[in-house]
This record gives sequence, structure tokens and C-alpha cells, in this order.
Amino acid sequence: MDRREFLTTAAAAGLATALGSQLAQGEPRPLPRRRLGKTPERISVLGLGGIVVMGGTQEEASRVVRDAVNRGVNYFDVAPSYGDGEAEQKLGPALEGYRDRVFLACKTARRDRGGAAEELQTSLERLRTNRLDLYQLHGLTSVDEVRTALGPDGAIEALREARERGQVRYLGFSAHSVDAAMAAMDGFAFDTILFPVNWVCWYKGDFGPQVLREARSRDMGCLALKAMARSPWAPGEQHGYPKCWYRPEDDPARAALALRFTLSQPVVAALPPGDSRLFELALTVAERYKPITAEERGRLKMSARDLEPIFRRASA
Repeated sequence: MDRREFLTTAAAAGLATALGSQLAQGEPRPLPRRRLGKTPERISVLGLGGIVVMGGTQEEASRVVRDAVNRGVNYFDVAPSYGDGEAEQKLGPALEGYRDRVFLACKTARRDRGGAAEELQTSLERLRTNRLDLYQLHGLTSVDEVRTALGPDGAIEALREARERGQVRYLGFSAHSVDAAMAAMDGFAFDTILFPVNWVCWYKGDFGPQVLREARSRDMGCLALKAMARSPWAPGEQHGYPKCWYRPEDDPARAALALRFTLSQPVVAALPPGDSRLFELALTVAERYKPITAEERGRLKMSARDLEPIFRRASA
């Protein structure tokens, strides 16, 4: 289902009513922007992940990007592993004409200097640009991985050299464990962190609060993943979200609450799931964003008791 089909379906179902009073009241506002840590950059509170443009035509990808930019999205994030390069190949042409108006982030999963340098060059070519605004170590999961990437002849050397050449402006990392995130922050003065900030993980898995506290103490730009995740899929469960490895929160009212929870934490921006329907829903929420209330936090905390988080802290 593309964006136009989703909008038609949502309208027929009464999206405004389903979203409840938190979205039905008032008109959409310009998408808020926040300062990215200690940098001078201001980016939209909602980013577009490259997975959104996978699976369709180039024309569809270009339309999604054009609509997002016109609605105030200036933060785009992609990685070479998304569709074995398809996301980069679609996003590059789609961003032509907008490159100077957007903040473009990419990643490398390589942990060695040579591999990271090679992957960066490939990404630049696919994205049809000579520079990235943010380049990140992708998906750090263990302290050993961090040590390798930050050690002698590690990937961090390629990132620093690219920054010196002007190919990238800022350096960051994404992580999927508390220990890896803490080790990365201890090991290098990164500008940003991309980390899951999700209400179920927060309340049920003790996963996220300690990482955000540490990142904020360093004045890093905190970027959020998995805001609209609910729980893991059951083994063999059939579903209509091929781009989501977890069960997304697709009920409009609950999804709005989940995203507002994340955006009410000390984060700069959130990247919604890669499904175009969920991206559209997230954009609608972000255009009407209001900080979450204490009563709403309490309801989420109660709801989390009956759910399995997609991430837990190792000791939780």
C-alpha cells in the first residue's frame, strides 16, 4: 500500500476520530525542529528511514521524499544493509534537488578501517553526493565489537579520516545494547547516538534511561529508534508488516501515545518503522505533537506490565 492508498483508507476509517482528542483538535503545525546535541544543526523531530522507500518504484520513492520534505522533514537516515543497497539506490535520486535542504545520515556495519572506508565510498556513490552530514558505526551489540571498532586499525580511524577530508561532518553510532552504548561513549567523543527509546523497553526492560542520561551528560545528539514498537512477533505469526521484525503499534491512538512518549524524552528526533503507512501515521502525530502528560505516562507504565519488550538490559 502506498501513501495515497493509505490516506484514502485512513480517511474512510475516520483517522481523526481514531486518533482521539490528542490529534483531532487543531490543525497540523510546522514540524518541530530541535538542536542536535552540541552541534549547531537543527533537525526535524521525525526522520525518514531509508527502509520506507524500499520495495516500490523510483517514482514512488521520489514522491515519498518530496512529500516528506514539503511537510518539514529534513532528517534522512539510511544504511547500505537496507535491502542490500536498495534503500541507498532509491534515496539518492529521490534526494536530488533537496540535498542542500536536508540532514543526511548513513552508517557502516564494518568494524575495520579498510572495510569502513570502502563502504563509505560505495554509500556516497549510491546516494549521489560527495558528503554526509552524519556517519555512524551501525548496530553495535557487544563491548568486544566496540573495542574492535575503536581499536587500532578499527573503523573509527576511517571515520575520523573521512571527517578530516570533509566527506562527513559529524560522527555517531547506533547500538542495540546498553553495555555497547556505554562502552562506545566511553571510548570516543561521538557527536550522536542512535538508540531504541521505547516505552515497553523503558518500563519493562530497564532499557534506555541510563543510556540517555549518559548521552545527555556529554551533550550528544540523541536520536531514537523503535518508538512505535510494541512486542516481538510470536514464532510463525502471520502479519502484514514485512519491513518490521517486531510487532509495531499500529492502533492510531496507541501509536500516537508511544511516539509522544519517545519525543518527550531528551531526544532530538525519532525514526519511525520502515512501513510507509506507519511513517505517515508518525508524521501526522509529529505535526500535532504535545508532550506526554504524567497521567499518560502512568497508563503506559501499567500497560507495559503485560508486554514483552523487544530489548532488555542484560540484568533486567
